[in-house]
This record gives sequence, C-alpha cells and structure tokens, in this order.
Amino acid sequence: MRSVRTGTGRIPDELPTAIAGGAEALLRAQRPDGVFDFGADGLRSTLATAGAVTALHFADPGGAADLIAAGAERLRRTQDDDGGWAMVPGLASEQGPTAVSAATLHLVDPVGSAEQVAAGRRWMDDRGGLEAIPHPEVLLWCRQFYGFAGWLAAQDMRRFPLELAMLPALYRRVFDLRLPMASALGLAQTRHRPLTRVQRLLARRAEPHALRVIRQAYEHEGAVGSWSEDAWVTGLVCTGLARAGLGQDMVDAAVGWLRRGMHPDGSWATTPLDSAWTMYAVRGLIEAGYRDDPRLAASRELFVRNQQHEPFLAFGCPPGFWGWTGSRGWPAVLETGEIVSALSRLPGTGQADAVRRGVEWLSDRQDDRGSWGLCVRNTRVANSGPCPMTTAQAVDALLDAGVAAGDRRIRRALRWLGRAQLRDGAFESVWYREHAMGTAAVLETFARCGQAGAAPAVRAREWLTRARNADGSWGDGHGAPGTVEETGWVVSSLLAAGADPASVETAIRWLLDARLPGGGWRPEPVHEYVRRVSRYANPGFTHGMALRALGRYREAIR
Repeated sequence: MRSVRTGTGRIPDELPTAIAGGAEALLRAQRPDGVFDFGADGLRSTLATAGAVTALHFADPGGAADLIAAGAERLRRTQDDDGGWAMVPGLASEQGPTAVSAATLHLVDPVGSAEQVAAGRRWMDDRGGLEAIPHPEVLLWCRQFYGFAGWLAAQDMRRFPLELAMLPALYRRVFDLRLPMASALGLAQTRHRPLTRVQRLLARRAEPHALRVIRQAYEHEGAVGSWSEDAWVTGLVCTGLARAGLGQDMVDAAVGWLRRGMHPDGSWATTPLDSAWTMYAVRGLIEAGYRDDPRLAASRELFVRNQQHEPFLAFGCPPGFWGWTGSRGWPAVLETGEIVSALSRLPGTGQADAVRRGVEWLSDRQDDRGSWGLCVRNTRVANSGPCPMTTAQAVDALLDAGVAAGDRRIRRALRWLGRAQLRDGAFESVWYREHAMGTAAVLETFARCGQAGAAPAVRAREWLTRARNADGSWGDGHGAPGTVEETGWVVSSLLAAGADPASVETAIRWLLDARLPGGGWRPEPVHEYVRRVSRYANPGFTHGMALRALGRYREAIR
C-alpha cells in the first residue's frame, strides 16, 4: 500500500480494522434466512399509523375502537414540540405527516385531540398550508384526509378519473404504483362526490375494472389483507373500499391484518424492507472483500428464492422481478437491478437462471425513451416515473450480468441520461434525497461504459467536486452536513471514474472518524418515502455504502 497520512493517523493502517469492524457489525444483523434485519422500529411510521386508524374508523369503528384509541394516542404522543409530525417520530416535522395526522385525529377524536389538531394546523398554516406541499401526489393524499375531516368540501376534492380503468394500459401509466389506492379512493368518490350524469355513467362502467386492479394486487400477495404489506397503503385502499361499500371480503381481511399488525405502542409500520436492507448490505460486503464469505450464501439463496415467478397483473409486469420485501411484494426496477448486480458478483452458478430472468425483466421494463422508472413502462408519474439514478442502477445490473457496454439497451439509456442532466451538472434521484447520490450513480455508470470523458460524466464530476463539504464529506449537495451514505456513494463513484485516491483522502478520513464504538455507522434519513416530503433511514444501505467506499479505496492505493 502507498503511505498515506491524513487527519489523525495513517489511513492504510486503519483500513483493515475499519473494514473488518464494519463488516462484522453488519453481519451481526443477518438472520439465518439471509435477511439483514435491522428491526421494525425504524419502519413504524406516522403515515402508517394515521392510515391504519382512518381505515379502521371507516371500516369497523365499533369492533376496532380499541385499536383506533391506541393509534390516536400514539399520534398525540409522537407530535413534535413545534406542533408538526415527522414520518419517523423524533425527526424534524414534515408537511405530509403533519397534515394527515392532524386530520386523522380530528376525524376520530375531535374533542380529546383538539389541542393537538390546532397545533398541527398552525404548523401547516405557518408553512403555507396544503398548497405549499412540494409534491403533487402528497398534496392529493393530504387533500383526501382534509376531506375526511370535513375541512374541504367533497366537490372541492380532485376527482380520480375512474373511467380510465376501462383503458388498462393508460390507467397504469397515469397512476403507476398508486393504482390500487387511486382505484379505491376513486370508487369512494362515486358515492360521496358530486358527479355529472356522464361521469356517473362512466363510473358505473369503470367500477368492475377498478375493483379488478385492487383485487389483482390483493391476491398477488396471497389475499392476507394487505397491499404492499404497508399499513399506509392498506389503510388508503381499505378506506376507499369501505366508503364505497365494495369489496367487503377485502375490507374484512384488511381490518384483520391491521389488528394483527398493530405494535404494543399503538403504531403501525410501513412495508418491511427485507430485500432493500439485504441487497445493499451484500453489495457492500462484496466490495469490502467478503465475496467468498460462506455467510453470504444464505443471502444469495434468499435472493434466488424471492424472485417472483408470477406476473404482477395490476401493473402489467411479467415475472422475473424482485420487490423491496419478500416473495410476494410489488415489482421494482431498483431492487431488481441491485439484486441482479449482487447475484452476478457472488460465487456459484446456482443463481445463473435468476440473473438471466432478472435481465429479461429489466429489459422489458425499459421505457421507449431509454430510461427506467419504478416498474410501469413509459409512465411520468411523480415519485415513480423516469429516474436517472434508477436508470443508472439498471444499466449497472446489465453490465454486471455480462451485457456489453455497446448494447442498444445501454446506449439508449446513456443518451437519455445525457438529456436528463440538470443545467448545473447534477442528476435527480427519485428514491434518495436531492442530488449527490444520483449524480454519483450516473457518473459511475458512464465510467463503467468507458465514457468517463463524455460531457455528461465530466459535468457530473465537476458538480460533485463543487458539492463537497469543507470537512471532506458529502451531504445532499446543497449545503447539508455530510452523511455516511452520501459520502460513501460519492467516494465509490469518483474512484470508479478514475479519480486519484489522494483526492478522496479527507472523505475516507471522515468515514473512518464517523465509526461507532461497535464498528458500524449511524444511519441517516436520506431515503425518500415520498420525495422531499417524507424520509427514512436504511442501516443496510449505510453500512454497505461505507464498506463499498473503504473497499474501493483500499484497492486503489495498493
């Protein structure tokens, strides 16, 4: 190794201990089935709790009175001192969770929660009210909850164009991931919102088509009572069906699922992230030199086992994908791409067919314009439409699986990425905050395709250089303090693009100094549940990114 001294010590001397300590801290979270499990506490969300309470209020107010009371108490207890609520209690207040929580409490307990509701509404008013929410989808959901609370008249609610359900392909492109929720709430509007004669006629004809979409997603998950194993999503669907007086078997099952899923503290959780935790943990361990560690065999088998062999009919997706949870989850390009990359890098041949089918699925999901979104082709829906970072991750998966850089799929993607670059050189990311990680991911993809000198890559690298914090770390690229996640991804990308290791020494020093006593790193909420509105942390991602950066740096200075 080169002799490198910076900060408080010689980096090469510290690397083995840091990598080993970080890897072992990560591996302690691995279950026997291969999942890197960081517990459900981080997934207990304000939105999930509010969604569950609202659904139970409409679906079974008498039989679920105990759950409703417990959930309302949880919302009161987790309100921030400033009057708002955060997606994950304890973080800074956010507009979406605040609007939904205040409306939910007013709906189920207007007298007992009057003080909390007033504080929440003041918090919203001080920030411009509903219309200041910087995301059209979140604004739509929040307006729904304001309508439930009686704060908006039914005729003032945005109408879900239920008639589009008679045109399945268009319906999917318009609503994408939100299709089951939009269908259920649209069905409720046919009973509670003033409609013209033509709208009523179209709604009656569309009703069986909209119900079919909801049931397709429900049955794909085994008809257990949930949608996406998420209390927020399930709450929205159950609320819509209950208010429409339709799908009573699904409503009853959802009530049962919500009863089984409430935690003792009165909270509910969002979707378990078994795949999302595990894929980044495995990728980090591979790059840190643990590719042949026998403990990763369980995770390799988990990935193979969780690949889905049935189409996801609601979204028009063929089989061969992975989702963010287990073997019945909703399809996702991001998880499919990352898992294909991990399986391609792990030893053994038993995963070859899974990789092949994953590549076929990714190829099928590429948009006509060359990009990738969440799972529905050619959609432009905010928060699930074409995403530069997701596109880069899909290209990386194809490369890891052996697809040549000159392949038409990859050439089309690179052309689209060039067009998608922002004026300042940065790239957007739907699922990770702001621009540092999105820009890093795209830079690495261009470099892997032999185009580190191409104009988009040069501009991305220049942007990352400008976005660096004074202490050597990276945050969101716009002045936020550094995080392990963003610093790790940017360092990894710069090294992949051929940067001199000396240029990232201070960032490596920062990562080394950020270690916790147990050998790991503290996760930060840099993942977008809904972009710029609600965020959460993923410890598997945190450790994986730190190990990826340290592993690549070790290789670069040898």
